[in-house]
Amino acid sequence: MIRAGIVVTGTEVITGRIADSNGPWVSEQLAGLGVEVAHILVVADRPDDLEAGLRFLAAEGMDLIVTTGGLGPTADDLTGEVVARFAGRELLLDEAVEEKIAEILRVFAKRGGFDFDEEAIMEANRKQAMVPEGAIALDPVGTAPGLVVPAGEQVVVVLPGPPRELRPMWGVALESTPVRAVLERATPLRGYTLRMFGVPESEIAKSLREIEGDGIEIGAVEITTCLRRGEIEIDVRYRDEAAGVAGQVREGLSQRHERHLFSLDGETIDSQVAELLKGRRLGLAESCSGGLLAARITNLPGASEYMRGGIVAYTYEAKEELLGVDSRLLEEKGAVSPEVAEAMAIGALERFGADVAVAITGIAGPTGGTEEKPVGYVCFNARLADGTSIARDPVIPGGRDDIRERSALVGMHLLRILLSDAEPPL
Repeated sequence: MIRAGIVVTGTEVITGRIADSNGPWVSEQLAGLGVEVAHILVVADRPDDLEAGLRFLAAEGMDLIVTTGGLGPTADDLTGEVVARFAGRELLLDEAVEEKIAEILRVFAKRGGFDFDEEAIMEANRKQAMVPEGAIALDPVGTAPGLVVPAGEQVVVVLPGPPRELRPMWGVALESTPVRAVLERATPLRGYTLRMFGVPESEIAKSLREIEGDGIEIGAVEITTCLRRGEIEIDVRYRDEAAGVAGQVREGLSQRHERHLFSLDGETIDSQVAELLKGRRLGLAESCSGGLLAARITNLPGASEYMRGGIVAYTYEAKEELLGVDSRLLEEKGAVSPEVAEAMAIGALERFGADVAVAITGIAGPTGGTEEKPVGYVCFNARLADGTSIARDPVIPGGRDDIRERSALVGMHLLRILLSDAEPPL
């Protein structure tokens, strides 16, 4: 098994000013190549901390180490120097790299229309052209070249921090001889993702214990469960020799959670609903979700084929005037009630000439709740023009943002269930 570690450098990442996207992205790319990523470290722009991270990964037996960031011209950009020291290689000026950086800067200056003191600029950027002896320099996408550095039992790939520079350089790094030599020893890493809705993580854990109790060696595969935006994602990764176990795990979970399982292949609820809506005309009526359901529906390209429109009707007056909800119904039942949700859905069907509609009205909080209708109480109505409908009124846990986001998610799943005639999980 080939193992890798990733070191993300940057004090701005450590302090939370910038969220790291490089580590997860590189990890995903490596997994697709059959490489097991054991560690992602984040270190500040301090040479000792970076070197300690590299030595830790070497001590852990990593075959491949990938660093991101710290390749700029400023004083705190020291990754190349530290990696050279870690690899026991002298830093040497690569004149070809220096000229490439100079040409990039000349183009920038010409496009920007500013004076270019080449000698001064190149003096400041010369450190970017310093390459460890015996290393491979990767052509810069910005001004920072990458590096592939053999370091004893490890190969270190040094990449720039900006994703727009890192990602194009990644493919070039993979084609280098040292990296290819490591990857040739990797065995394929397979995987699949199950998605479920309406079931707690504890039930998945219970099911996995039962599957193991049935004699399935689930330790032969790697199983990760994650609650993400109100849905359960179950990722199963395995090598070819454990394909049989992986299949038994999928079958065991599918049988135990047939009502909750909506994707066997990782397909999202968004793409499923988009497919189900083809040939339909959709109208939406939202209150507490404030248009979040409409945003999810229209996030995928091609939504204009089925999305007729949506109304965010927050007040009594808006519900009356825009959706035709009877004022007496509002006064008698309240804006947050199954009856008003039904009337909103009917109004959306009529106003948009739709054949399917979803209505959402609820109490997102933090105020406005009562004992009868607490914060998080949300009423849904998903409806076809022929009168077929699904109505639900759960109490959704969490803060205001959670309640609004999950309301949109429930709306998506009610659409899926209504249009696919699936058995509701809730």
